[in-house]
Amino acid sequence: MPGTGYDQDDMSRHDTGTRRATISDVAREAGVSPSTASVVFSGKTPVSDATRRRVLDAAATLGYTGPDPRAASLRRGRSGIVGVVFEEHLGQAFLDPVKTLMMDGLADAVTPLGAGLLLLRDHEPAGSDAAQAAGPSLTTAPLDAAVLIGCSGMLRESLETVKARGIPVVVIEGDAGGDVPRIDLDNREAQRQLASHLRALGHRRVAVVTLPVRVDWERGWIGDDTAITVDVTRERLAGALDVFSDAPAYAAAGSFIDEGLAAGREIFADPERRPTAVLAQSDLLAAGVIRAAEEAGLRVPEDVSVTGFDGIVVDGLAPYELTTAVQPATDKGRAAGAAVAAMLEGRPAASIRFTCTFREGNTSGPAPE
Repeated sequence: MPGTGYDQDDMSRHDTGTRRATISDVAREAGVSPSTASVVFSGKTPVSDATRRRVLDAAATLGYTGPDPRAASLRRGRSGIVGVVFEEHLGQAFLDPVKTLMMDGLADAVTPLGAGLLLLRDHEPAGSDAAQAAGPSLTTAPLDAAVLIGCSGMLRESLETVKARGIPVVVIEGDAGGDVPRIDLDNREAQRQLASHLRALGHRRVAVVTLPVRVDWERGWIGDDTAITVDVTRERLAGALDVFSDAPAYAAAGSFIDEGLAAGREIFADPERRPTAVLAQSDLLAAGVIRAAEEAGLRVPEDVSVTGFDGIVVDGLAPYELTTAVQPATDKGRAAGAAVAAMLEGRPAASIRFTCTFREGNTSGPAPE
C-alpha cells in the first residue's frame, strides 16, 4: 500500500516458505495503525512513549525485528553499501589511528543516507590468502558508491574497476583526474614547513623516512631510479627535498612503529654518516625512529631531532611530544562522505583540500655543534 511505509507482502516470507511477521501484524497486535507502527521503527516521526512500548512489545511477541532491508533496498534502488578500498590487510589498516579517525568521519557522513561501510582490499588475495577471494570484492560487491584511499599504489587499477561499473567514486588523497571528486591534504607544503623548521634550527644533515613508495615495497633506500607510485609519499618527499635537496630517503614498508624502528637502525648504523635530524612521514614512523635513536645511545633532541606527520596520539611515546604536522583526519572522512551523498542525490560534489597545522613539540631542537 503506497504511503504506509511498511514491508511489501512478497518480502515477508523466508526462503523456506515460513511466513515472516510484517509491520501490519505488529500494528494489529499493538492496536495501532500500520503507519504508526512503521514510524516507531523508522524514527522519522515522534510518537508517545506508551505507543512506542506497545509496538515494541507486540514486535517482540511476534518475533518481528524490523523492516526487511531487502524491501527498503528495492524501494530505493540502492544497496545501502559504500565501499572503502584499502591496500593493506584490513586488520593492519586499523592499527593506524589516522585511518580509524578517517573512517569515523566517513561513517558519520553516510549514516543519514541509511548506508553502511564495506571495507575492501584494492586487489584480490593471492597465495596463502587465496581462500578469501570468494568474499566480496571491488568487482562483485553490490555498491552504491566507492571511496578510494590514495595512499595505495593500486589507485589507478581500482579507479578503472569502479568506473567500469558506473559507480560514483571519491578519492581521498590521490590524483584520479579532474572528473573525480578529491579530498586532499597540503602534504607537500606541510612537509616543507617541518623541513624549514629544522633548517631554522641549524640542521644541514637530514634524512627522510617515507611511507611505502609502491605496492609490495619491502623497506629500503630510495634511489634516483626508484619509481614512486603513491601520491602521498611522493608529495611529502618533495616537500622535504624542497628544503634539503640532497637528503637521503629510506622508504618503510608501512606506517608502523616497527617500520620506523627498522629505518632508524639503518640510518643511525654508521656514526660517521649519522644525520642530526630525521623527517618521518608519519607519527608512527617517527616513534620508531626515536626508539632506534635511543638504542644507538642518541638523545632526542640534543643529538638528533625527529619530526612526524599526522598529529595523532602515539601510545607509549611519553615523555616525548612530537614536532609534527596535524592533519584533520576525521574532517577528511566526513568530507568524502558528504561528496558521496551529493553524488547519490544527483548534486555536484566538490573537491576539497585541507590544511595541516604545524605543532612544535620537544623532539626537535638546535643542531648539535
